[in-house]
Amino acid sequence: MAGTWWKSAAWTHVLVALFGMGSWISVNCLWVELPVVVSVLPEGWNLPVYLSVLIALGSIGPIAVTITHHCAPGWLNERLVIHFIQVLAVVASIFLAIFWSQVATVAEESRSVPFLLLTFVLALVCCTSSVTFLPFMFRYPPQYIRTFFVGQGLSALFPCVVALGQGVGKLECKMENGTLKPHYLEENFPAQDFFWFLFVMLTISAICFLALTQRQITAPASNEYSPESERVTKEEGEDTHPLQNGGTPVSDDQVELEKAAPLHTFWTPRNIYLLVLLGVSNALTNGVLPSVQSFSCLPYGTMTYHLSVVLGNLANPLACFVAMFVICRSSLGLSLMSVAGGVFAAYLMALAALSPCPPLLGSLTGVCLVVVSWIIFTGLFSYLKVVIGTLLHEAGHAALLWCGVFIQAGSLLGALSMFPPVSIYQVFARSQDCVNICT
Repeated sequence: MAGTWWKSAAWTHVLVALFGMGSWISVNCLWVELPVVVSVLPEGWNLPVYLSVLIALGSIGPIAVTITHHCAPGWLNERLVIHFIQVLAVVASIFLAIFWSQVATVAEESRSVPFLLLTFVLALVCCTSSVTFLPFMFRYPPQYIRTFFVGQGLSALFPCVVALGQGVGKLECKMENGTLKPHYLEENFPAQDFFWFLFVMLTISAICFLALTQRQITAPASNEYSPESERVTKEEGEDTHPLQNGGTPVSDDQVELEKAAPLHTFWTPRNIYLLVLLGVSNALTNGVLPSVQSFSCLPYGTMTYHLSVVLGNLANPLACFVAMFVICRSSLGLSLMSVAGGVFAAYLMALAALSPCPPLLGSLTGVCLVVVSWIIFTGLFSYLKVVIGTLLHEAGHAALLWCGVFIQAGSLLGALSMFPPVSIYQVFARSQDCVNICT
């Protein structure tokens, strides 16, 4: 009975989701905890700039992995790389929880060297996961790719929920000398405890990956494959691949054979279009729009901002869950979906550009519009990314590698494109707490 439970598909889905959760939870935790750490560390509110640069530098990890795959095919052992970066992340999170507030003198100025160094290590792990976790998932049938993306959505949701419980950003407006002044409330627990939460999440993810690698891999019942059977299966709405066996993962030997297969059949116009669409989607969801979320929401109040963050991040795993049952294979359908998401993205960018005095300020309609826009924007593009990942899974192991490359490249370009207008030229104006300058 125990063996049956251990080998069940439901348990595999749980393991895959928790494994995927560990991909970007480190960076997400660092971002949501910024309002707490900036009040302690000497860099202050310049810290987000440092964080953006360190995440960009973390891209050397996926670059190294991609070059290795190209120059020495079959040499890189994905399992060992994943084990290594997971252990590295767990150790870094322990040191972060202990030493995050320590400072050192550099060029006669106080700098938070431990925090910045450990941030780089965690960013390196997260970036490298884009080109290692997804290719590893090729061993499993396509439905587990969708579960993996559900886990990635949880990597953003869980830190937000814990940060809300911590009381990040809570304030009260009190009258002083005839004017309203913001008074920021103390958090319910310190940043050290939050980083211990990160350690627990990373440990759970690493244990789940270890459990996945220890589960028995069953060889396909039949090695015969015919294009006709694949055509019939796709017409019935199911996903398939010559190496896949419906519900069980394939062996490492079969994956190595797939890696050795020629790539010329992969670079079709449709696959190129899917990769470009994937890159643009990640540029918007991971780089462009998060950079201006505070500008688009805070003029309507801190509660609006928190609702947008939490419900938007909740829409991510929910959209991935929907994709487990409904897959849109039409290029036209995917294009229309991306256009619809782009409309909401444009509206949110317009709100950020008009900050601190966006339209419908002070009305319930304005609040509802901005929250709903964030939910729909995040949901549409999350669904789009899962569908593209599923379709590329059918194209083979190399397709998932390039899927990870375009995810990382899109996220990086999106973040870098917003760095000058937000941090250097200050195109977007922040609203002031407890002050109404629009009347």
